Amino acid sequence: MPFDRRRLAWILLLLSPALFSVNMLAARYAVFVPPNALALGRWIFVVLMLLPFVRKRLVARRDAVAREWPDLLLFGALGMWICGAWVYIGAHTVPALNIGLIYAASPILVVVLGRVVDNEPLSPARLAGIVLCLAGVAAVFAKGRIGNLLAVRFTAGDLWIAAGSASWGLYSVLLKHRPSRLDATTRLCAISIAGCVILVPFTIGEGVLWGWPDLADRRVWAAWLVMAAVPGVLAYTAYSFCVHELGPSRTSISMYLGPPYVGLMAWAALGERPQWHHLVGIALILPGLFLATRPTAKGA
Repeated sequence: MPFDRRRLAWILLLLSPALFSVNMLAARYAVFVPPNALALGRWIFVVLMLLPFVRKRLVARRDAVAREWPDLLLFGALGMWICGAWVYIGAHTVPALNIGLIYAASPILVVVLGRVVDNEPLSPARLAGIVLCLAGVAAVFAKGRIGNLLAVRFTAGDLWIAAGSASWGLYSVLLKHRPSRLDATTRLCAISIAGCVILVPFTIGEGVLWGWPDLADRRVWAAWLVMAAVPGVLAYTAYSFCVHELGPSRTSISMYLGPPYVGLMAWAALGERPQWHHLVGIALILPGLFLATRPTAKGA
């Protein structure tokens, strides 16, 4: 049976939000590491993990790397600094589930940008799916009570996370809109290197002003390794593959699965039992995800 890239993309579409959710839990756990240092350590390990597999391709395609360096720096800033360090700053005061909920709004920006940039069609089914997904997220966020939703007040931490969510939406669209001569894994390594270059001065400034990570603490190294392997190499590679095969709008819709995944992981890791409003949210999000990602008549 021939290898079916599109079928694999649909499987990864459901799996990648779970991989990204590990980052939200780890961000809440690793508050003992300064945010920029946490992001820099994570992406340095991502580079070290990827280089043995892509080094030869990076050297062979060095002309493409030299030509695409402005894009690589842009993606490094969006995906590794803003979606990394800024989220970790917010995680000092924002619960993991809230991070997942705020990030679940990023597909709206992706769909809007996809419509503007690529003229992607918005079928009634896709719009209905987005509405259901938003309703599911709102149900979880409001804990089943409309009054809770109306009484929401955003904190500084929420705004840091919201900036990361918006950056992720822009990253998703540009990843498809700015084609590359590099394959997905090699491009991820090049973007990670660019992200590290951007993070270095902020990490140094952070260390001088507020202190450095305790390198004698094994938890620091464990956090870097886990965040590099799971929500780093695995999640970004899967997401990039899905964007290439399915398009940014459809791929980004999968982020609506983030809150249910975070809730289940928080239950398993932290003993926080899901409540009835979480089940209501999942019951709305799953059919919404199906409607929002199903192909249109034009295969969009």
